[in-house]
Parts: sequence; structure tokens; C-alpha cells
Amino acid sequence: MPKVVMYCTAVCPYCVNAERLLHGKGITQIEKIRIDLQPELREPMIEKTGRRTVPQIYIDDHHVGGYDDLAALDRSGELAGLLNR
Repeated sequence: MPKVVMYCTAVCPYCVNAERLLHGKGITQIEKIRIDLQPELREPMIEKTGRRTVPQIYIDDHHVGGYDDLAALDRSGELAGLLNR
């Protein structure tokens, strides 16, 4: 099972959708980095990803991006490859 890390907030609908999509693919463990509870982690997220928005999703060491990026990978079939390494 790959390690999935997601920078997120509690009220972000894209974060909820990303989590739902990943759960639907069999991912039961998602390490959530809640930048609404730990705002000091937003800057490191921006430096690491180059993006300011949430969610920011990593599968193992691969930066997937946000929900739209995750959904696009799913539609193209590439997400299965990332999740089944």
C-alpha cells in the first residue's frame, strides 16, 4: 500500500472529494497535514509544491497535485499505477 500524504483543511470540498476518491480506490490510510490547525505548515507546503491551494497530495514521493490533478490521473488510468506500486 503506498503512503498517501495530503495537505488539507477541514472545510475544503476538494479535500473531501480527494479523500473520497482515494478511499474508493482502496486507500484506507491518508496522512493529513491540516494547515488550518497548523498554519505554520502552509509556507513549507508552498515551498515544496509551488502551490498555495489545498489539497496537495503525495503518493509515496510523487507530487500528484490537487483534486483536479488526482481526478485526471484516475480518468486516464495512471492513478492505478501509482497506487499499485
